[in-house]
Amino acid sequence: MSRSTRGIVSYGAHIPRLRISRAAIAEAHAWALPGLKGQAKGERALCSWDEDAITLAVAAARDAVRDNGRAAPAALTLASTTAPFADLQNAVIVASALNLSTSTQCSDLAGSTRAGLSALAQALESAAEGDALVVAADRRSAKPGSAQEMQFGAGAAAIQVGEDASLAKYLGRESVSHLFVDHFRATGEKHDYYWEERWIRDEGVAKVIPAAVKRLLAKTGRAATDVKWFGLAGAPSGSDKLVAKTLGIAPEQIIPDLAGNVGDCGTAHAPLQLIHALENAKPGDLIIVTAFGQGCEVLAFEMGEGRHRPATGLAKSIAARIPETSYMKMASFEGEIDLEWGMRAETDVKAALTQHYRSADQINAFVGGRCKVCNTVQFPRLPNCVSCASPDSQTPFNFADELGQVATFSADWLQFYLAPPLYVGLVQFDVGSRLLMEIVEVGSAGIDVGTRLSMQFRIKARDRKRHYSRYFWKAVPVR
Repeated sequence: MSRSTRGIVSYGAHIPRLRISRAAIAEAHAWALPGLKGQAKGERALCSWDEDAITLAVAAARDAVRDNGRAAPAALTLASTTAPFADLQNAVIVASALNLSTSTQCSDLAGSTRAGLSALAQALESAAEGDALVVAADRRSAKPGSAQEMQFGAGAAAIQVGEDASLAKYLGRESVSHLFVDHFRATGEKHDYYWEERWIRDEGVAKVIPAAVKRLLAKTGRAATDVKWFGLAGAPSGSDKLVAKTLGIAPEQIIPDLAGNVGDCGTAHAPLQLIHALENAKPGDLIIVTAFGQGCEVLAFEMGEGRHRPATGLAKSIAARIPETSYMKMASFEGEIDLEWGMRAETDVKAALTQHYRSADQINAFVGGRCKVCNTVQFPRLPNCVSCASPDSQTPFNFADELGQVATFSADWLQFYLAPPLYVGLVQFDVGSRLLMEIVEVGSAGIDVGTRLSMQFRIKARDRKRHYSRYFWKAVPVR
């Protein structure tokens, strides 16, 4: 049992708004793979072209740290098996978007879909001073026509841990590591390769996880009948019910597997199940979450008296959906088809890394300026105030959490854009500034002058020649 006095102090979640029905995926493959119709129930989360593991992580992390009453985290870990960069610390980009101090200890963790729980356990058992923020995010990609294309989803979970935690007390961990290969993806490859589900369930999950859970329960002095919330991620469908039955955990204590409306979120899945429990548990409830993958990770928590209600959380994020019916759009967003966009798409979008460094807080954290003389806020931050022209009068002002509304807009079908039409408009911020911005996630409801807008961190442009993504903030209609 852990000697750590740390626990969970806040959490946040983010599920992409786009959702595609599995029936639409199955219909697209019906000419060759009619058997997929048997899996065509519900829907799964779908990332737009400008979303990846980093943007998902930023959204979930903002949900966790905003107005949680805690000091900024001293450490940030990003767990992901689909992070966009192999040799560039992805966690630093997340920390920069959150406007955290450059002294924040950042690290990436990958290698297995259990990495989300592993990172959380390491943070909870760390002796380092200050809070730690653990973010797990994956945008999972599957080969067209595969079972995984039906099962995979996307999402992110962020959990802040620290001392004097009143939300959930950390009871301990049981970790098992051995070479049971249920699936793998070689370096440089895009898609996972999976072995047969029954073998994974019967020889792997059914033998490894019950034994690990029993050992953890024995360490904590609890019984299976004490478990009020039990979650299992990274295993074939139905494994949670099989393991619960083996352990003697009642079926009604099983945390929803999110399969029907989100899909398998990889490293984020077990933390998302934990967040579901945190949103619904009562003080004193025993929570057990497990992630399978080359062994397993099992964590135990006891729900406390404290309450943290993020602005979004998991339930609201799932509810804020935008239906998508086009499989071809999904294939384009996933990079499975490369459309001929014409000559307008032939521009070079090479990033000027020197300028990016000099303006990092403005670009990544959306920090503008507030004039010390006349109190006018502006973006970008300039040497002179745009209102009173006072020189060197700007103090940092963060626009990322500010709301606004549509002042003017246009929908452009002529300019190259990976999800036409390109919506661009003047955003009238409530604090007084106006800024020309890209507006995304418009959906069938459309937008109009006065539509309320919030800000989200997204990919601004992809440099396909040098394989580098530039990030910036975009406006999103408030649903």
